[in-house]
Amino acid sequence: MTILVVANSTVENSVVPNGTDDRSTSQMSVVESGQTPPVTDFDVLVVGGGTAGSVIAARLCADPGRRVGVLEWGPSDVDEPRALQIARWPEMLEGEYDLDYRSVPQERGNSNIRQARATILGGCSSVNTMIAWKPLASDLREWVAAGARGWEPSVILPYWDRLAAPITPVAPEHRNPLVELGVRSAVSALGVPRRETWNDLPGDLVEGAGFFEIGYDPATGVRSSASVSYLHPVLGRENLHVLLRRRALRLEFEGTRAKAVVCEGGERFTAREIVLSCGAIDTPRLLLLSGVGPAGVLKEAGVDLVLDRPGVGENLQDHAEGLTVFEIDCDVPDVRATDWDAGVLARVDENADRPDVLMHLPVTTVGGQAEAQGAVLPPRNLSMASNVAKPRSRGRVWIDSGDPTRPPLIDYRYFTDPDGHDERMLVAGIRLARRIAAAEPLARHIVREVFPGPDAQTDEEISRIERAAHQTVYHVSGTCRMGRPDDPDAVVDPELRVIGLEGLRIADASVFPTVTAVNPVGTVLVLAERAADLIVG
Repeated sequence: MTILVVANSTVENSVVPNGTDDRSTSQMSVVESGQTPPVTDFDVLVVGGGTAGSVIAARLCADPGRRVGVLEWGPSDVDEPRALQIARWPEMLEGEYDLDYRSVPQERGNSNIRQARATILGGCSSVNTMIAWKPLASDLREWVAAGARGWEPSVILPYWDRLAAPITPVAPEHRNPLVELGVRSAVSALGVPRRETWNDLPGDLVEGAGFFEIGYDPATGVRSSASVSYLHPVLGRENLHVLLRRRALRLEFEGTRAKAVVCEGGERFTAREIVLSCGAIDTPRLLLLSGVGPAGVLKEAGVDLVLDRPGVGENLQDHAEGLTVFEIDCDVPDVRATDWDAGVLARVDENADRPDVLMHLPVTTVGGQAEAQGAVLPPRNLSMASNVAKPRSRGRVWIDSGDPTRPPLIDYRYFTDPDGHDERMLVAGIRLARRIAAAEPLARHIVREVFPGPDAQTDEEISRIERAAHQTVYHVSGTCRMGRPDDPDAVVDPELRVIGLEGLRIADASVFPTVTAVNPVGTVLVLAERAADLIVG
């Protein structure tokens, strides 16, 4: 067995020791709904078999003496080709595996946001485009400044090198020729460097244009989801029990110690330690349903208070994404890995040590929100989607009832930051897109701008239409943020333990003090690797 020492701690470096695949021995560790589980008491019980949960469970069950359980709301992805083939990710959105949450009306942003949350093994890593960035040192420094001691770049970045999920540049045969023109024009118009790779650069990453590095096998198209990369190879281990179609309804406590998870149908599972990995919406929701959160929210919802933790559900952050659409004079070639294979990082503020705008250059325009604002998209079109990389607006998620069948309430509070930073970056992203479209070699194919259109020229005009039509990129984070144990607004300490409780940790994007400046799945994978060390440690 290979042991890797990282950050003064040890776990097995190989998910499958000695190159074996435990699936060949047994599938008995997977227990479907209606089947009686052979074990109901665990050393560690992971609630949520998504991106982080799959990593943690696979790492912890490498010790055969540790009983590890995984409660997953949805089914397995093993026999679901739409989840396994990365090019089929659009078929997973708003389908039978998607909770498809909705926001409350927005004061200054789009009130028609649909928030995808996946109930299937692998979670959002079975649904997304797996654009995977090594955690940015600038983000980690910001976390440490917010109280996440022990999450310094020198400690966290080495975890990237032990990921079991293969990350690779988009293969040449999957690079869309028209998108390539957009990349070249971005280099020319914005003066940013061309990037062939992104995750091996020294120093802070603030600018660049190129095809991304994503989690997939170019030869087969199979995505490097956390379930495929971590759980599938170990499903035969006798000490791992993956309990499918089990929705956790609430936690049970003895005093301040978390003792059990109660699921739909009354099933009850106990554990020495419980790890919540349900994501930035459903982790705080489960805590609130269990009586952990702001006392006022719990009182209004009619839930008995276990612990008054004001930060549960607060600090919600998301990447708001603006859209620019152009009519072009040619057909878009049907060449892609995922549709969202390339993009641009751009700095707007001269002294920024991180990207201000993250722009995606998709093959296919996602234009429903623009059409809702009256735009008529021509058959031949090309779009650029620009994200506010480091939003300063803060929202919340909460419950208004103890009934677990009622959906959570989500208020992103987009573009409500007092200094107007997010709105300024939204407008800047549109202006960057226009500069790219006006530069060669892309400019020769541009006929006209369709959205926001030539009538939107001032900052106010651009902002008004873009705020009405912007989208989410499904990067919600921060709702159980990490911080100092004496910080009343923090939910977990730097070892991911829920402050004020015992036997309970959180490991998913909800613990981010601030959302990453880039797509977060790579950081979630690294966080999960770190969490496994902390649990063992």
